[in-house]
Amino acid sequence: MAREFQRGHKAKISDLTPGTDLYVGVQIAAPGLTFDISCFGLDANEQLSDDRYFIFFNQPKSPEESVQLLGAQSGDTESFRVTLDRIPANIHRLSFTATIDGAGQMSQVGPGYIRIVAGGEEVVRYAFNGSEFSTERAVMLGDFYLKDVWRFAAVGQGFDGGLDALLKNFGGEVAEEEPAAAQPPAGGAVPSFAPPSGGAAPAPSFGAPPAPQAPAPPPSFGAPPQAPAPAPHPMHGAPTVTAPMAPAPAPSPYAQPPGPPQQPQFGQIPGQPPGQVPGQIPGQFPGQGQPPGAPSPYGQPTPPPYGGQPQGAPPPGMPQAGQQAGAGLQAALQPYREAATGQRWTPQNQQLMRVDLAMGGTPVLARQGSMVMYQGKVEFGYKSAGFAGRIVGNATGQEMQLMRCSGRGQVFLAEEGSHLHPIELQGDAVCVSAENVLAFDETLQYEVRRIEGHGIPGGALFTMQFQGTGTVVVKTHGVPVVLPVTPTTFADCNAVVAWSAASQVILSSQVRLRRNAYPGHSGETVNLQFRGAPGNFIVVQPYEV
Repeated sequence: MAREFQRGHKAKISDLTPGTDLYVGVQIAAPGLTFDISCFGLDANEQLSDDRYFIFFNQPKSPEESVQLLGAQSGDTESFRVTLDRIPANIHRLSFTATIDGAGQMSQVGPGYIRIVAGGEEVVRYAFNGSEFSTERAVMLGDFYLKDVWRFAAVGQGFDGGLDALLKNFGGEVAEEEPAAAQPPAGGAVPSFAPPSGGAAPAPSFGAPPAPQAPAPPPSFGAPPQAPAPAPHPMHGAPTVTAPMAPAPAPSPYAQPPGPPQQPQFGQIPGQPPGQVPGQIPGQFPGQGQPPGAPSPYGQPTPPPYGGQPQGAPPPGMPQAGQQAGAGLQAALQPYREAATGQRWTPQNQQLMRVDLAMGGTPVLARQGSMVMYQGKVEFGYKSAGFAGRIVGNATGQEMQLMRCSGRGQVFLAEEGSHLHPIELQGDAVCVSAENVLAFDETLQYEVRRIEGHGIPGGALFTMQFQGTGTVVVKTHGVPVVLPVTPTTFADCNAVVAWSAASQVILSSQVRLRRNAYPGHSGETVNLQFRGAPGNFIVVQPYEV
């Protein structure tokens, strides 16, 4: 009897069947959609280091024919023959994928599966349907992988982008012009399918080595019986699909791009794209610095409030007026579905951030305990600061308890409902207080920076400086304001979140060491004055730590 797998289940091939000459069938269909089903032969680094092991419609077999594309048969949309004992030593993983050719989303597919058949009998099946996906245009269905012995894993992981994006993810190159689809070679190149004939002679061995002198040989390669299954049919006529699912409505306000860029007044920050508002952190904080409804300074048009919404629009995450016509569970939950934009860092809303570890291929360092959900194959490890790092962190108050997120999947991060803002660095630097850092790319360099000053307990203040190429996610209490640095820019050190590293920071002359030190005292503590060339900025939150 076939074993039913769920997403994430794994097993040794030897526990499923003693055979090594296996049939892999994939069934996937949706009205009006066409699918490309492929197999990627990956090396120990999970990269397509040899293009000859990308098995698809235009390259139907590997050089030694250990993996062969066989076409649609036995009720399967596509099928493969995999001979495990013929796979060369440099191939450590076979990843079976399905991508949409043209427009469409994986959420539209009906019930489907990937199965393994040995000797004409099905031994394992992983079933899936469109409700497990959203806007993805590709899905990694299942993997054969080598870990001491060959094993099988049910993956079921969606992937933004089509076949080209999936190929680039595995390290392959996309040709400028793909030739027309080729059918599998006719004649004897593709093994024919014949169900086992009872207790008579076994199915053809297809050139496998002679069986040992054991009483019964392992199951030889054979297709599943044709009798109980319907005749091969076009993929769009699958009887399991009753009707297409409703197309996804317009994305929520958080996925909308910011408004049109405004002309800079003070110049640009190093590494900042042209046309960006000075003092605006790349990718975030659009139109901050004035109350709602107030005219924009410097003669610029009034930008929309934070998140790119026009004034008078419903709150972020709430259904729009045009979306309330539907009814039922799907219509109620539609405004809150995952936002997949194809970027490495994607805000899901103001308090939730998603990072796709498969994009970029580098791990992420995040605050311990900030993971709220993850998908795919992700590993979490403790990130030690080392002895010297712990000493500096304890002495300066800039110690960060971090975890290392690596692998291939999506991780969702949040902490206590704080507002999250991704800051993309392109060779420049930014200073952020350690308590306001949620996560950042491991490619960034970071160190404790000292702010000298007289009259401060301990003689100095400290902050973290991040520099390089990558993204750091900053968390704030409420919606922050971004101000350009001028000669008269002051901020409470307990409210300032970040500032450009090129800014000069000094103490104001009105510094007070303690709140309520004497009757009539204002209650303000240490104030910082910022100076710098045009283009520098500070970020302040509406909250004092």
